[in-house]
Amino acid sequence: MQPPRRKRRQIRQDPRLERPLRYERLSDPILVRRAQDGDAEALAALCERHAPRVERLASHVLADPEDARDAAQEALAKLCVRLRQYRGEAQFATWLHRLVVNTCHDVGARQRLRRCEPLDRDERLAVEADPAHEAALSELRHELAAELAGLSHEQASVVVLKDALGFSFAEISERSGMPVGTAKCYAHRARAGLRARLTGRSAA
Repeated sequence: MQPPRRKRRQIRQDPRLERPLRYERLSDPILVRRAQDGDAEALAALCERHAPRVERLASHVLADPEDARDAAQEALAKLCVRLRQYRGEAQFATWLHRLVVNTCHDVGARQRLRRCEPLDRDERLAVEADPAHEAALSELRHELAAELAGLSHEQASVVVLKDALGFSFAEISERSGMPVGTAKCYAHRARAGLRARLTGRSAA
């Protein structure tokens, strides 16, 4: 007579595993690692978390508020492209601090050169800050950061250097070592991809 078979004990799954990942609760090192692995949501969360700190730092370094805003946006764009170069030798906040300060110095130098040139009189009326407009810009920056992470490193680098930083294709070729024609091709593909994805998001 065979002994009765034991019933298999059912393994209960932890319900916590089924919960959606809350990126805003993840630490910087985890977000950095996931963003470097291509997680666009992690990169967007990282930019969103540090955007106020970047803006405050830029406003301390640059006296002109408009220059500070430009530098903050440029620094966040650089963050999207250069994050893969971060190796963890220093804390992420320290690495980002250096990135923002260097970007502020670059923006300040460019603005000083421009202000040395004679300018036509600008008779346009000043526009007061619009909270809705600022919120829309913040949301667009969030979406753009997420979509940049979905591009290849070469395409993201070219489109940021060309469209965000104002480099010519010849300068991009000199800095990156890629032919001018290749840089133009990457820029065209990146713009087309970003335009399609951002248009798709707004229509959804």
